[in-house]
Amino acid sequence: MMMAVRAELTEEAIDRRLADEFSGISPTTVERCVDDVRACVAHLGVEATPGLVERIAREHLVGMIKSEPPSGRSSQ
Repeated sequence: MMMAVRAELTEEAIDRRLADEFSGISPTTVERCVDDVRACVAHLGVEATPGLVERIAREHLVGMIKSEPPSGRSSQ
């Protein structure tokens, strides 16, 4: 039970840090990205440590920002 609570807090912390870092992307999209990364890593049979999930999600979010043309960016 304690590990589940700790994991949940860690997941929320990752979502919050990345949402703050990538304020141009909606928090819902950031959370979905983190969840997708966690699922993909687990599917590959790799331990989904918080650090690994956060690093991969960050790289994916950077790619999302860089792939969007400047004229397509909304003023959020």
